[in-house]
Amino acid sequence: MTRNIEAFPAWNEPYDVTAFGTELPLGAHLVAERNGYEHHGIYVGNGQVIHYAGFSRRQRRGPVERISIHCFACGFAVAIQRDTSPCYDGEEVARRASSRLGERNYRLLTNNCEHFCSWCLFGECRSAQVEACLKSPMRAARTLFRLMWVALSIEWPAAQPRAQTA
Repeated sequence: MTRNIEAFPAWNEPYDVTAFGTELPLGAHLVAERNGYEHHGIYVGNGQVIHYAGFSRRQRRGPVERISIHCFACGFAVAIQRDTSPCYDGEEVARRASSRLGERNYRLLTNNCEHFCSWCLFGECRSAQVEACLKSPMRAARTLFRLMWVALSIEWPAAQPRAQTA
């Protein structure tokens, strides 16, 4: 499985395919760079993406869900990952993604958003990010540190008592 990333402009505004002069292909494997990792989803048409929400809802694991491309981007740039020789055409990839809507079996190392997309495209669950971390303990430690830093930066302000106004 080889990958080639085709960058698109950041979708920081509500998604409008006319702004890019082309419709995204049905079943496209989308990747959004986040702080220290990549987030993966499948484009299913009409500006919608199906992805594994994972820990996007803080400590609770989120389900496989359909969201707008704007929400999927979350302020980050989004690219199409051109996987070589997927087993299924775009329509079948989108159907496979839809078949798992509502699933709540997220596992960071064995069933994450990248595993989900790999299954939709190839029928097998794989994550290049997890494989790279397992091969390099130093990379794994850096990634874990970044993820913890991001989580703490979100949680710490929310945990602080708010000042009361008179």
